[in-house]
Amino acid sequence: VQVVQKDAFERLNLKQMLMEPEFLKAIEADVNLVADLVSLRSAMPDKTKDIARSIISDIVAKLMQRLEQKTTEAIRGALDRSRRTNRPRQRDIDWPRTITANLRHYQPDHKTVVPERLVGFMRRQRRLVDLDEVTLCVDQSGSMASSVIYASIFAAVMASLPVVRTKLVCFDTAIVDLTEELSDPVEVLFGVQLGGGTDINQAVAYCAERIERPTKAHFILITDLYEGGNGQELLQRLAALVRSGVNVVVLLALTDQGRPGYDPAMAGSVASLGIPVFACTPDHFPDMMAAALRREDIGAWAAGADIKLIRADTEAAKTAE
Repeated sequence: VQVVQKDAFERLNLKQMLMEPEFLKAIEADVNLVADLVSLRSAMPDKTKDIARSIISDIVAKLMQRLEQKTTEAIRGALDRSRRTNRPRQRDIDWPRTITANLRHYQPDHKTVVPERLVGFMRRQRRLVDLDEVTLCVDQSGSMASSVIYASIFAAVMASLPVVRTKLVCFDTAIVDLTEELSDPVEVLFGVQLGGGTDINQAVAYCAERIERPTKAHFILITDLYEGGNGQELLQRLAALVRSGVNVVVLLALTDQGRPGYDPAMAGSVASLGIPVFACTPDHFPDMMAAALRREDIGAWAAGADIKLIRADTEAAKTAE
């Protein structure tokens, strides 16, 4: 149904029908619909806008339910797994060790173990200044609509974790810093301005100025790399971030779809800087982010996940040298 709907909207230019409350109530809701509603919200009548907001809230809630637990488990880097405790929080329980330690309490009638003693990981306290900082810098041009939605949801989940400091910046030719809105992902989406041109260089400059501790910083740039600004300056800025110790990753898309459209020349040039460049699905993103926070080799992680990285442009690499 979702595929047919999307095809109908694109082929028959049916987006005008999204202005009608009755039609809006009847269609199947998905990420693509959220993107359409967000892009059209300024032109909607108030009655339709209320229905649209309700639909967006429902879809966001479902996506949060799907993605939140895995993201939280993957990114929670505050666990000190070298120390154990017998009074762990539920999410910190080491279930294999707990089951092993309580095998003598196996209940044949119920075919289960009733644990008398829990074994878990002790959480170490981290000061605010010690926290890793993650900046999601997301291209909000029309072609990146689904990526913006997923990135906004991941940013909201990560912002709720006390183990990282998360920022969300969306851009086209203008820059919108949505960090202060991350407690409410629906508000984040209503702050997004889908469509327009692209000035990646300007957005990278904005984010670079706000990175406080480069060696504790992770910069995730989500864009198709079709640059409408200064491409050469963009490469220089990204190279400077890498030299300063920032962990830079470029995602060409963050969607459930397959191969994204992107600028192959710019992608090869960015890869020549030693920056991993690839497309990522929402299901892979939590593990990718966890690997980045551990400063692991993202190329090796991608190979293990059967994800192909963009190859470096050898000519660009020579120029960079």
